[in-house]
Amino acid sequence: MNRDLEGLLVVSVEQAVAAPYLSGKLAEAGARVIKIERPEGDFAREYDHLVHGESAYFVWLNRGKQSVCLDLKQEADRDILMNMIGKADIFIQNLAPGAVERLGFGPDLLRSRFPRLITCSISGYGDEGPLRELKAYDLLVQAESGLSAITGNEHGSARVGVSVCDIAAGMTATQAVLQALYARSVNGKGRHIAVSLYHALSDWMNVPYLQYVYGGKVPARSGLSHPTIAPYGAYVCADGRSVLFSIQNEREWVRLCTDALGRPDLAADPRFGSNSARVTNREALDAEITPIFASHSRDEMTERLYAAKIAYGRVSTLEDVASHPQNRYVTVETPTGPVRLLGPGALVDGHLPEFGPVPALGADSEPLKREFSERT
Repeated sequence: MNRDLEGLLVVSVEQAVAAPYLSGKLAEAGARVIKIERPEGDFAREYDHLVHGESAYFVWLNRGKQSVCLDLKQEADRDILMNMIGKADIFIQNLAPGAVERLGFGPDLLRSRFPRLITCSISGYGDEGPLRELKAYDLLVQAESGLSAITGNEHGSARVGVSVCDIAAGMTATQAVLQALYARSVNGKGRHIAVSLYHALSDWMNVPYLQYVYGGKVPARSGLSHPTIAPYGAYVCADGRSVLFSIQNEREWVRLCTDALGRPDLAADPRFGSNSARVTNREALDAEITPIFASHSRDEMTERLYAAKIAYGRVSTLEDVASHPQNRYVTVETPTGPVRLLGPGALVDGHLPEFGPVPALGADSEPLKREFSERT
């Protein structure tokens, strides 16, 4: 898996999360990734210093890359970048709207010079539409896309706890670039890919969008309860810890009542005879279920749910996550020492990939500038 993209050169003028996510996945697959940083560095290096001096975001997204500092206001450094792009298979950028064109690296110009080049621009709102010039960051797009309207609880909206719009854009860009590589292997031609945080996340918003446009329904902000399925939510146990479980059909509802709750009478209660009835009578339903969970520890309730074949999830704290028995880990080198990260989502033939080191700022500047100082 690590060597699938070996031989490909990726040049990325990148910062923050979305573009580094894309280039990081390409590096993970064996591509050579040159990360272009300002002399002061990718500002994600300064998001925090919690990983023995390194930024958590930067360590996660930049393993296996080479770092070169270029001042693109200087002609000599722009020449070096153009030489890199001339040898590259993929050029990525997520500068502010219009900045890459002003610097002389617009995708139309690059693709006219290098027809096999795949270019990928990641922006806040895309290349067209009235907001195309608007700068954007993750939380701003969570609000603009409507995600915050359906996230939170009855007290108001809440931020999704990770940079979901950035990550959605990075994932969308990764899919599109891999598709472009396959197409180029067939027809020999590159292409330009434009990905925006707004459109990547709005694609994920299709279910609430369709429910509203065609059904007139606005999903309620329901915290850790599902807005249209019941029971499907979190319940506090006697030890103060919570477990969240889900009922997906009537067979499961009967098993829950009989085997997990010890209340077979609930399965025959007409107030709870279907999912629609349970949603309508959610308050009465919770009044029956809540005391049962409150009288047993979380471990006792998860054992009951497991025995009844009811899907559940513990409401884990970060302390729980740090020692979760299902975790798998990878170790990467950083400028300040090794870091153990949670492993990526995919195994290939049962194996996790091995990762290259996280580069110090400008760690490869001198050799890369020598390598690309002249056209060949």
